Amino acid sequence: MALDLGFLTSPKNPPLVGLDISTSGVKLVELTEAGKGDLRLERCAHEPLPRGAVVDGNIENIEQVAEAVRRAWKKSGTRARHVALGLPPASVITKKIILPGGLSEDELEVQVESEANQYIPFALDEVSLDFDVIGPAQGSPEDVEVMLAATRKEKVEDRIAVAEAAGLKPLVMDIESYAARAALGRIVAQMPKAGADQIVALFQIGAQVTQVSMLLNGETIYEREQPFGGSQLTQDLARAYGMSFEEAEMKKREGDLPEDYAAEHLQPFLENAAIEVNRAIQFFYTSTPYTSIGHIFLAGGCANMPGLVEMIAERTKVSSTVISPFKGMKRSGDVREKQLNLDAPAYLVACGLAMRGFD
Repeated sequence: MALDLGFLTSPKNPPLVGLDISTSGVKLVELTEAGKGDLRLERCAHEPLPRGAVVDGNIENIEQVAEAVRRAWKKSGTRARHVALGLPPASVITKKIILPGGLSEDELEVQVESEANQYIPFALDEVSLDFDVIGPAQGSPEDVEVMLAATRKEKVEDRIAVAEAAGLKPLVMDIESYAARAALGRIVAQMPKAGADQIVALFQIGAQVTQVSMLLNGETIYEREQPFGGSQLTQDLARAYGMSFEEAEMKKREGDLPEDYAAEHLQPFLENAAIEVNRAIQFFYTSTPYTSIGHIFLAGGCANMPGLVEMIAERTKVSSTVISPFKGMKRSGDVREKQLNLDAPAYLVACGLAMRGFD
């Protein structure tokens, strides 16, 4: 599901780079086809963002974000300038609707706009609107099920402005949770029996919030946000060691911290993270008919923290793995393997966005 900004206009698709803009930084991924349905990771790069440049998914400083995108693009070494961008799930309204089958594209568009008025609390001229026909409606084969997606135009325009200011051409605007699901789908397909009939939990631990998604046979059955993220540890370090937030974040990433860091700060953060994950799972059980989870995947910038995945597995009693969206992909010689192993979980959304080039 994505807002198409003019993609697929030529017989051969241009190379498309996935560009993920989050609170903590920008991530860029370029993929190519490697034959027989395989993909190859050509390049990836990330650049941190100054605090306050992106807040709650809103771009507050277009110049700062565009400059970070320029640096990431240059660092990656890619020549591709066409990009797929993502919008935070909280800024997009999605709704499944039932419409008569057999309508032309133009007739569908009129019907979708008419239906959208019921679900969107804004004037339609303030909204970017798109839809996707899912297939025949269950129990009513003469009708079709349609996914409607809408967001405020300014949300789309800000991301377009960032890309264009960085010298890039935005072609696709996806929803970050859909991009993450696409990248996760590749990994689940590599599980025993392709993960069939077991619930897979995805926890994307970001700077400010943790995105919780539960999937069953490729379909999302539950989603929510938890107000918990890695910046809580960074703020704790800044206070404890008398640093700026930016300095604390840098030293946290590099592991350049005093001896008491692990015991006094990291361990309590890991315990709190495990409690938050377990709490989210219990909430899922109490608010849905489901009572078990087959596997937990951790993604986001915090996922690779030493000891986190083991602590979550112990507390939840569920098999847990730190995800690498590039598992099973070939790698180009431009990819630094050691660094990629550390950063891979943070590239989940950017990888899913890059995969839009092969739709």
